[in-house]
Amino acid sequence: MKLPPLNALPVFEAVARLNSFSRAAEQLNISQSAVSHQIKGLETYLGEKLFLRAGRSLALTEEGKVYLEGIGSALIQIERVTAQLLGQPQARLRLSVYSSFAVRWLVPRLPELQRLHPQLDMALEMTSESPVLSDRVADCFITIDPRSTAFSYDLLYREQLFPVCSRPYWQSLCRELDLQEALDAGERVSLTPAQVAQYPLLSTHSIFNRDAGDWEAWFREVGEPIPPGSRVQHFSHMLLALEAARFHQGIALTNDYMLSNRSDAGDFVRLPCHPMMTGDTFYFAYKSSRRSEPGLRLLRRWLIDEAIATGLRGDED
Repeated sequence: MKLPPLNALPVFEAVARLNSFSRAAEQLNISQSAVSHQIKGLETYLGEKLFLRAGRSLALTEEGKVYLEGIGSALIQIERVTAQLLGQPQARLRLSVYSSFAVRWLVPRLPELQRLHPQLDMALEMTSESPVLSDRVADCFITIDPRSTAFSYDLLYREQLFPVCSRPYWQSLCRELDLQEALDAGERVSLTPAQVAQYPLLSTHSIFNRDAGDWEAWFREVGEPIPPGSRVQHFSHMLLALEAARFHQGIALTNDYMLSNRSDAGDFVRLPCHPMMTGDTFYFAYKSSRRSEPGLRLLRRWLIDEAIATGLRGDED
């Protein structure tokens, strides 16, 4: 087995992660000259430059990026297997997760996860976009992008959007649209898209990455455009649009996990009209080579069970 200088590998990983020879030296508790010596020896052994140096700036070469991807994963696995054999009880995981999914669905459930699995030490890394699937970023991910063949993916949720508003806003809407008598009589009512368009439409830009893209798609579901003269208020994130709806500013499009078993879910009313599938599917993703790690197995099983229990994922999926 032909291996590189093993002492140099943690040094290389630290320099690449911290983007600094001096910070790596401080973290590893060695001198900066020792760091430079280890990196030089590794580059000599490989016959490749791993870093580009220009004054005080430092960057990985393309070869360095490729090497870091493999070395970083290997070092993490060595650390975890060693911890298991030493009988260390804690399993630390970094989970990269969309901010809305984290705030509205995951974080309220973490106390139960901690109660069931106190040995699991989880750090959350919130992201507003699909994260790069890499051990350098996190150990596992909630993602809608299942393209990396090195990863395994477990279904959590197929996203649908539906209109909601605050409870006082709904009561006002019912009076204005003469729906109250039918509701009092126990009759089933439904709103037409034209009726919905009479009220301010709270739009989330990030869903389709264009202004009013969510509402355009919702109206298109029934073969209609947004009516001319509709009042559309724009928000960058669904969390903001939902807060605006909570404070009676109009009708927002939201999804199931935003209202799933939250203590404030009763503040909102789901309007009786059609839902729309966005085409986005949320997965729990983790590197296939790490599937047997106890911490990942615990978190995977818990997430799937919670997704089923809260109705995000069906038993048949």
